[in-house]
Amino acid sequence: MSVEITSMTRRGGDLLVASLLANRVDRAFCVPGESYLPVLDALHDVSDQIDLVVCRHESGASNMAEAYGKLTGRPGVCFVTRGPGATHASIGVHTAFQDSTPLVMFVGQVNSSMKDREGFQEVDFAAMFSPLVKWAAEINDPSRIPEYVHRAFQTAMAGRPGPVVLALPEDVLSTLVSDDIDPGLCAEPVNGAPTAAQLDMIADLVEAAERPLLIVGGGDWQPGLGEQVASFAERFGVTVAASLRCQDYVSNHHPNYVGHLTIGAEPKLIERVRQADLLIVMGARLGEMTTAGYTILDPAKRGATLVHIYPDPEELGRVYQANLAINAGAPAIAAGLAALTPKATSEKRSQWVADCRAEYLATLEVADRDTTVDLARIVTDIRNAVPADTIVCSGAGNYTAWAHRFWQFSNFRTQLAPTSGAMGYGVPAAIAASLVHPDRTVVCFAGDGCFQMSSQELATAAQYGAKILFVVVNNSMLGTIRMHQEREFPERVYATDLVNPDFVALAKAYGLMAERVEKTADFGPALARALAAPGSALLELITEKDAISHRTTITAMRAKAKAAKP
Repeated sequence: MSVEITSMTRRGGDLLVASLLANRVDRAFCVPGESYLPVLDALHDVSDQIDLVVCRHESGASNMAEAYGKLTGRPGVCFVTRGPGATHASIGVHTAFQDSTPLVMFVGQVNSSMKDREGFQEVDFAAMFSPLVKWAAEINDPSRIPEYVHRAFQTAMAGRPGPVVLALPEDVLSTLVSDDIDPGLCAEPVNGAPTAAQLDMIADLVEAAERPLLIVGGGDWQPGLGEQVASFAERFGVTVAASLRCQDYVSNHHPNYVGHLTIGAEPKLIERVRQADLLIVMGARLGEMTTAGYTILDPAKRGATLVHIYPDPEELGRVYQANLAINAGAPAIAAGLAALTPKATSEKRSQWVADCRAEYLATLEVADRDTTVDLARIVTDIRNAVPADTIVCSGAGNYTAWAHRFWQFSNFRTQLAPTSGAMGYGVPAAIAASLVHPDRTVVCFAGDGCFQMSSQELATAAQYGAKILFVVVNNSMLGTIRMHQEREFPERVYATDLVNPDFVALAKAYGLMAERVEKTADFGPALARALAAPGSALLELITEKDAISHRTTITAMRAKAKAAKP
């Protein structure tokens, strides 16, 4: 009797890397840890196929992976060690969840024999991450690694994209497995599509409306969809607005684009949303920020006819009751809308589009302001000096309002900004953008507080040759919190002032070209020098505390508060 001998020369870690290659992974971000050393060893052998980017902090690694997912549509991959590594990385995981970004994070875990004893850095990662991800699990059988990896990538891209976390016990990675285990097939996105009847209903609803408005957003957008949606909007006479930090989904230069439903959106745009008699929401959840705390659209009241299109059926009807709910992904619905033909033109809809567009264009005008460094002019100057496909990155803070208002986006994925509102996102996102698109200009806007949450990643930028223009807005305070503080408790300033380092010296220490700008007139020449630098450059803008936002000042806020007192 013959006995079949199974060759066992590879470890679980080798099989894991083989499964990554099967899923077309070409780059991963990490902070190394002893808990997943077999994976690092396996990655050593495929360094010509998978570029491993070593970051300085796990939040930087997870944010870079999240930005990669946004830029490519494939899951960003992140490796971190157990315990503090995973908890640090949870910021990027949460951003991926709220931003609907495909991401797969692998976390080293204690040896299986030590489980449930509170071993060194032991955490139940499935329990910890479950509220933040689409799926969280632990691989306890090395022979099932391809099954888990395929499911992770499939889940991250299916329907509403999002993050997945897999824990990797040390012994699972080091155990030998059969060489004949197939590493698996490549996972691909799976989405629903609208029916012909649903598309016809959309056309009928638009043609019956006088003030139709389409809101775009979500995580399953792709290049080319903006042109399809804009074609539909132009032919049918529909205005198009972007949900929070999705400004690059439809060209802002298109005559039907009318603005951005950001935090503190333009008052006239908010009023136009309220005036609309038909709302077509494509891919956006209509979350708290886009709806100004659910006040622009009240879930408890019947307002405009609502068509809600979303890739996850469980989101439909979750908050808003739609007159027409369609479970469909953005690619399918965009193609369907582009194929529709209007039966007739409407002068009322045409005038509606023209009026809304005129109001949007007026917001781009830069008014004179009594300030030493005028951020409106500076953002406009940068926009005019760089190519249209420049990728603009930012984190969270009042400084972002100037970029949201005065930058016009032309192409998809030229904006990387967290809808989760996470500070510290801009720097790592910009590094990922530069690595993915080394031929394109990348600009990172950051406030002084936001910048210091990830400034150590300048070392990562230098190590991997990223070329980025960092624009640090320094007003020596946490501006957003200070603004709310002044609104709620005027003149009672506490815990919002910052003592900052010399950002120019810090950047130079990392090998960047860096300059400080204290007057608007000095910015143009400094910008030219920064853009001409052979590598990354940093421009520090010294701004006054009083210029708290693009609309008001602290002085004006205090005066308003005093006037309101009985």
